[in-house]
Parts: sequence; structure tokens; C-alpha cells
Amino acid sequence: MNKLSFSGHESFQCRELWLKKGYDFVKKGNTFHNPSAVVDLGVGKNMVTAIQYWMMAFNLLDEEKKLTEFAEYIFEANGKDPFLEYRATLWLLHYQLVKKKHASIHSLFFNEFRKERPDFNRTHLVNYLKRKCEEKGKTVSENTLAKDVSVFLSTYLNPIKGDRDFKDLLSGLLIDLRLIERIDKADIGESTWFRVVNTEKEEIPAEILLFCILDNENYGDSISVYTLFSAAGSIGSAFAINSSGIVQKIEELTRKYRDFTYKDDAGIKEIQLRKKFDKWTVLSDYYGK
Repeated sequence: MNKLSFSGHESFQCRELWLKKGYDFVKKGNTFHNPSAVVDLGVGKNMVTAIQYWMMAFNLLDEEKKLTEFAEYIFEANGKDPFLEYRATLWLLHYQLVKKKHASIHSLFFNEFRKERPDFNRTHLVNYLKRKCEEKGKTVSENTLAKDVSVFLSTYLNPIKGDRDFKDLLSGLLIDLRLIERIDKADIGESTWFRVVNTEKEEIPAEILLFCILDNENYGDSISVYTLFSAAGSIGSAFAINSSGIVQKIEELTRKYRDFTYKDDAGIKEIQLRKKFDKWTVLSDYYGK
């Protein structure tokens, strides 16, 4: 990652309705810098900034603030899931968040940090981000990084009842994915620890994973299972799927798509794409069910 970004969200995690609201706002020809944006969106000034930030982070806006193909596919009038009724769409949004790297912490966390430290607390993650900034020669205050960690965790974690901002924290967009959980480490004097839930992820539709594989420009017609499991930008890294879960999904895809094949010869496991698949058609195979 050549560019690191840890601000722009104004300390707001993305709310469930913000993305549709932001899409409709931009679709009408509006811009977030327009003074009337506060009234048009019905939120405060800082939230206007946050909505634009998350629209870019989730790859719904490109660098020129134009709606992306992904945004149109999901949110347009006849879009596949404009009100985010399917959990599969949340997995897609999570994937875009990790891939886009506009919110750097998501890509760094799922591609690198969680493999370095499976169990962690806030201090571990802040110190890791400080180290990454130092490696890039970028100066970011510890306070900024701590806020970024808080927003990151609020995106994925159910809040604890009794938290001052319980209702706001409950609106974290990706809580239902259950990607991160709290664990108890009271025996070593620190009770607020976290862990990435690295499992088979049976709930993720196979078509969603194939879309993400096809969306990776670094892949060719043959891709090793090890690459799919461990490489940066892989489905294993982004979704925290273990190796057996990936093999299960691959086997499911071979049954659904004749030209998607799986070979396990002499311990070398790889998938082969015997034709050029269209990733949007594959995605529509899921939403068309």
C-alpha cells in the first residue's frame, strides 16, 4: 500500500442507510460539497463528510466522485439489493472495503495484521498502524490512529449494553458478519481483547467468492488454493476463511460451473478456469435465485 489514510470518517462508523442515501443523493446530480447537502441528506455537516468518505471506502464512488459500476449494480432503481436485505451484499461491501484501501485499516488488518497477531487489543492495533506509518514515512498522530481503531471495531462488533453510545454503535454496518469477536483475557490483566473469527464461512454464497476471484486482476486461468487462502487480496485473507472452507466452496463451484475445475495432483491444489467468466453474470446467478 503506497498511500495510507486514517481519517475522513469524522469518527462515525457507516450506518446501514447511509450508502443508499448517498447513492440517491449523487444520482440526482448533487455533490457533497454543496451547502444544501446538510438539508438534502438530513444529517449534520460532519455526517455529510462521513457519508462521502464511506461511499468512497466501499467503492461506490471513484476518485472523481462518480458512481461506480458496483454502486449502480447494487443501488440503482432496479439494483440487486438497494436496501441491503441480503447478508451476501454485506460480504460484498466488506470485500470492496478491503480491496479499495481508501480506509487503510481494513486492508492492513485483514491482509496482514490478523495473521501477525490473531488475538489483540486496541493498543496492539494502534502500535501496528504506527509502525506501518513509520515504514511509509507518514506522520499520523496516535490519537488519530486510536479513533480509526475505534471506528473500525464499531463497524464489526456488537456493542456492549451499557455503553454510552450503545444505540449508535448498534448501527455498525457489518456487525452481522461476525468477523471479529471479543475474548476474555482477564487472567493476564487485560479483559478487552479481540479475535478474528477464522472459520469455514459456510454462510457466504459460492458465487460471491467466485465474483471476488474473478475481480482480482492478478489472477490468471490457473490459481493455487494456497494463493486463494493466504495471499494479500485473496478471499482467504479478506473473508477470514480457513483452508478447508475454501476447498468446500471450490468443490461447490465445480458442481455449479462446468468450466470451473479443481485439481489436486501430487499435493498441488489449484483451480482452473477453462473459459472467460463474466464476474457480473456470476453475481447475478446468486441474486437471480
